[in-house]
Amino acid sequence: MLLLRKRKGKNMTIYEAMNERHSVRKYTDRPIEAEKIAALNEEIAKINAESGLNIELILDEPKAFSGMLARYGHFSGCTNYFCISAPDGRDEDVGYFGEKLVLMAQTLGLNTCWVVLTYSKRAVPAKLREGEKVQAVIALGYGEHCGRAHKNKPMEALCACDGEMPEWFKNAMEAAMTAPTAINQQAFKFTLEGENKVKAEATGARYAKMDLGIVKYHFELGAGNTEFEWV
Repeated sequence: MLLLRKRKGKNMTIYEAMNERHSVRKYTDRPIEAEKIAALNEEIAKINAESGLNIELILDEPKAFSGMLARYGHFSGCTNYFCISAPDGRDEDVGYFGEKLVLMAQTLGLNTCWVVLTYSKRAVPAKLREGEKVQAVIALGYGEHCGRAHKNKPMEALCACDGEMPEWFKNAMEAAMTAPTAINQQAFKFTLEGENKVKAEATGARYAKMDLGIVKYHFELGAGNTEFEWV
């Protein structure tokens, strides 16, 4: 997936989107253009077919982010969001495929924020299939600001390899470190085994598996054309 948009005379690539995308909780009332909605829905259809997840684009729905939980999370003006539904046990897939939409939205000039707690789940008009429940939503729209970069742990605390670190692995780790994680915990570790085998682990508890899916997608993008194997 390499969707582009014009930005100050040049295109924003998915790689630029990783660096420029930050969590945004306050949104303006500017509507999302029809062509962007169509592009997002097209990508959602592809992801649902590939992953078996049930992702929906919810538009002009103010109730999910109008209650006490949303106020606690400092959300305002959020009426558009992705809703990701799935059976329990698919946290990593939720993170991986949801982050594809997050970065696509960034290339389209839209802001986003992953949300798993501070919204009203009962207010979400999700079309659930048997055995599914809403696992996460992703706020979407034009932010009042572009957010700010999160602080990172040292790279050496997040990965391991024998000997000198290959350039491709370093690039992949730098990309992984741009990924959003719950309360910025960065509870993950990547270990290079041999020349091209990578072990990815969640080192935290709650939501760490979902975070791992998000981070693995960034890692794959950062690795570029280098062929490696998840183990």
